[in-house]
Amino acid sequence: MEPIHELATETDKRLSVHEAICAQRYEGIQARFDEGSKRMTKIEYLLYILIAVVLLGPGVAAEFVKKLLGF
Repeated sequence: MEPIHELATETDKRLSVHEAICAQRYEGIQARFDEGSKRMTKIEYLLYILIAVVLLGPGVAAEFVKKLLGF
């Protein structure tokens, strides 16, 4: 019976280490998803600006930038 108990203990240890490593990996993956979400938000705003420039024309966009910068 002793070898079975040792095997179970060893398996339990290895499984615990595996779970801890996976938890760290998942935290890293989640952090990268959060960073990617912030980047996608910036890209989304840039696309909205680009759409407005294309629809309104470059003249209107130039006037807006002049008013925004105070020229």
